[in-house]
Amino acid sequence: MTLTFTKYQGLGNDFILVDNRSSQEPLITPEQAEKLCDRHFGIGADGVIFALPGQNGTDYTMRIYNSDGSEPEMCGNGIRCMARFIADLEGDQAKASYTIHTLAGLITPTLTEDGQVRVDMGHPRLMSSEIPTTIPTEKVIDQPLEVAGQSWNVTCVSMGNPHCITFVEDVAAIDLEKIGPLFEHHPVFPARTNTEFLQVVRPDYIKMRVWERGAGITLACGTGACASLVAAVLNGKADRQATIELPGGPLRIEWAEDDRIFMTGPATRVFGGKVEV
Repeated sequence: MTLTFTKYQGLGNDFILVDNRSSQEPLITPEQAEKLCDRHFGIGADGVIFALPGQNGTDYTMRIYNSDGSEPEMCGNGIRCMARFIADLEGDQAKASYTIHTLAGLITPTLTEDGQVRVDMGHPRLMSSEIPTTIPTEKVIDQPLEVAGQSWNVTCVSMGNPHCITFVEDVAAIDLEKIGPLFEHHPVFPARTNTEFLQVVRPDYIKMRVWERGAGITLACGTGACASLVAAVLNGKADRQATIELPGGPLRIEWAEDDRIFMTGPATRVFGGKVEV
């Protein structure tokens, strides 16, 4: 089978986008997606995103396979890339805003005049059962967690997918390749977890590094940036609007008074092509 694809990136978090409007199910399997994501023997990407027909009155449905073949609920950088992909597909018929059904719920990205994509990410979820985590407290805010023989104070937030956030003095000093998998597969996270390490420079400026569940070290994580701002506010370390500086570049995150999270950042087409799967 020949698959037509377009590759997009958001702050270096890169994805293979597939026009999947002809089917309600992804055109390829998780195993095929894993091969396509391989950076030596495939196209190379952090994940494969499928633009499927909408559900329950939405414009589109988003499905995504990570580079390890697992399926996350949603992806913040990925949904910005999908919005740009949809607009490019629709050409002159493109809209400024789209409603997209995801496994994490309804997400609404808006393409702005300056070329950015602003996304209404919905409400953060804080209950331990919603993360999910078995840490024995109703909400996990500044709670100790032992990882690799060290006690880390963590805050857990769900943006439809799980995040474990911890604050450090210097994000550059974290051995992410070593510690990231230990957080991801810690037994208190039955669905595994994304992990964000934060260095608060100012209340409106935070440096972040991320280990993504199913993808490992990435240059950016949109849902992680949203969860990180929530965690920083809950711990009294940040304003409700801040720039989150990731290795791939900055995201502007706002936690509005109505409890909704807004993420603004770029999404760029890299190239397109066809591949045999």
